[in-house]
This record gives sequence, structure tokens and C-alpha cells, in this order.
Amino acid sequence: MSVSFPVGLVKFHRNKLFNFQLNRWYSFGWPIKEEALAASKRIKDFKTWKTSLVSSAKKAEKAGKTVTAAFLYRAADFFTFPDDPDKAALYETFSALFDRAYGGETERHKVPFGESFLPAIRLKSNDVSRGTILVMGGFDSYIEEFYKMMRYLADGGYDVIGFEGPGQGAALKKYGLLLDLEYEKPVGAVLDYFHKNEATLFGISMGGYWCIRASAFEKRIKRVIASSVVYDWMEAPGAFTRSVVEWMFRHPRLMEFSMKAKMRFSKYNNWVARNWMYITGEKTPLEAARHILMMNSKNLHSEQVTQDILILTGEDDSFCPLKLHSLQVRALKNARVTSRIFTKEEHAASHCQIGNVGLAMEVILDWLKKTEETNAAENIQQPVS
Repeated sequence: MSVSFPVGLVKFHRNKLFNFQLNRWYSFGWPIKEEALAASKRIKDFKTWKTSLVSSAKKAEKAGKTVTAAFLYRAADFFTFPDDPDKAALYETFSALFDRAYGGETERHKVPFGESFLPAIRLKSNDVSRGTILVMGGFDSYIEEFYKMMRYLADGGYDVIGFEGPGQGAALKKYGLLLDLEYEKPVGAVLDYFHKNEATLFGISMGGYWCIRASAFEKRIKRVIASSVVYDWMEAPGAFTRSVVEWMFRHPRLMEFSMKAKMRFSKYNNWVARNWMYITGEKTPLEAARHILMMNSKNLHSEQVTQDILILTGEDDSFCPLKLHSLQVRALKNARVTSRIFTKEEHAASHCQIGNVGLAMEVILDWLKKTEETNAAENIQQPVS
């Protein structure tokens, strides 16, 4: 393989939220460690997050470290509020630097989708292709983040197509596509555009929910890989908390008041709510929350999934608790499920195996090989009609 990933989490910042996000891009294989450590000393809140990382990005860019600069700008963009005039410029700078570094290795595509487009990046296998893998990220990701994971799969013998769906990256920023939970639609559009009759679908983070949903309706998807599963947001808290939230949703004025109070007194809750509104296009925090909570077990349609599916979960995932893993596996009663829970000892217990992404990629290639061999053997054994 031409790609390698670091092993182990770095102590970038004492704030768990800031620390995880910096580890996110570092674990995906991007060379930001030294610059992010230096920037972290100046980070105290969301405002200094942006200014510190932009300062480090400019220094890296000036020093000719194009890739490092790109992902420092991406990091700065992450916690920049949607109405900040710098947000669009940070994205454009990140995208331009990424293309400067990798434009010669990738194909950029605009996949027709209704009256708009879905951005896609294609990497072709260097050898005889073993098949096609579609890659999609989650709620707040850009497809460029997963380039090294895509390259790893291409080195493993696959044609790889990464795309952004409604509410993500350039699909939102350039083409105005707001979050749509019916992800079989963008998946189908990508398959149509590239003339693919079958493919593997790999969803990362919230993409782990969408890839299961898509495969329930789009049967050209033959294999599914879900890195972290959401299953149903309301199943994560205990029964008491769930009943309180459900009661408050039945009293929208009280719920709206509560949400706005949390936004006033918590910068994190303020960022989350405003980001939800940005991605969904809803005008109030309450309606954005309603939209997000439509990502539930009922709308997932797990019982309609009949494909081979690999579920990857970290035992210490703070975003998608281990409880959701068990519920999701049981709900896939008509699929052929393989599941893998990663541990702290493996440095892969965090969300999306942050800390040891390389191990997860090894597991994925191994599972694909075994699944393909099993399916080929079964096809040979089937009697000719």
C-alpha cells in the first residue's frame, strides 16, 4: 500500500471536543501534527480555534506545505459558524490547496441530481479492478477528508468513487442541496452517472446510517460497510431522558425556549444548533432538531436490507454509543452481518476508529475479499435452471 495511517491518539488539547476533531484529520493520515500542536496552545474557544488554525495554515502554506495547510484550513472551517463571512473563503482555500496537491491523481465529477449536482471524486485501481466502492462521509464532512482511505482501497484493487450528498460539502455550499434523509436517491444518481450495475457502499460516521438506509432501497448495492452506526438518536439516552425529550417535543414552545436557552449559555450547543439549521435549511433550532431526529429506526428500514454488511464500531464511541451497535445488528435480520468492535488496546475505540484508521481499513479489505470469495462459491454451487 502507498498509504499509511498513524496509530494512537495525540493529546492536542485539554478540551475533549477540540482534541477529538484535531485527531480526526491527523488519524485520516493528514500531516498536521506539529502545526496543530502549536496552534492548540493558543486555542481557548471557538473564536481562537479559527484564528489560531488559520495562522498556522498560512505559515504552512508559505513554507510550501500544501497538504498540511489545506487541512489546517479545513480544521479552522469546522468550528466556524455558518454566518461567519470567513467560512466560505476557508472552504474555497482548502479545496484549492487540495486540488493543487492531488489534482493530478483524481478525477473531479459533477453528478446530475435533479436540477443540481453532486460533487464526486474518482480514483481508479492501478490493477485489474475487483469492483467499485462508493464512499460517503457524514453530517459535517467533506469528501476530500477521506482521500487517503479512498487511495488505500484503490491500491487494494478497487475503483473508488467518493461523493458528497445533500447537506454536505460542495453539494450544499455550491449547489444548494439541503439534507435529505432518503440517501438512496443520491446513491442511485451516482450509480447511474458512472454506469454501475453493482457496487459496495462505504458510509463513515453519519454516513453509516445513510448507507444502511440507501441499501434498503437501492439493490445495485451488493455490499455495505458502516463505520459507526446511528440507528436511532432517541435510543441512545435512557428511557427517562427519552420520555422527557418526547414530552417536550409535544410542547414546542417550551422546547424552543429550552433550546434557545442552551444556545445562549453554551457555545457548543449554539454551534450545533446553527450548524443543523445550516445543513437542513430549517429556520428554527426546533425544526432543525425535528429534521435530524427523523434519522430513526423506522426511517432506516433495516429489515429491508438483504445485502452483506460490515459494521465497524468503537467500544468508546462518544457520538454513537455501543448500545446502538447491538440494536442495529439485531435489526438487520435479513442481511448477512459481520460486526467488529474495536478496543482501546487497539487504539481504535473512538468514533470511526479515530486513533487507528489503518486497522479499520485492513479489516475492510479482508472482509471484502472473504465476502467476494463466499459469494463466488455460492454462485458456482447454484444449479443451472
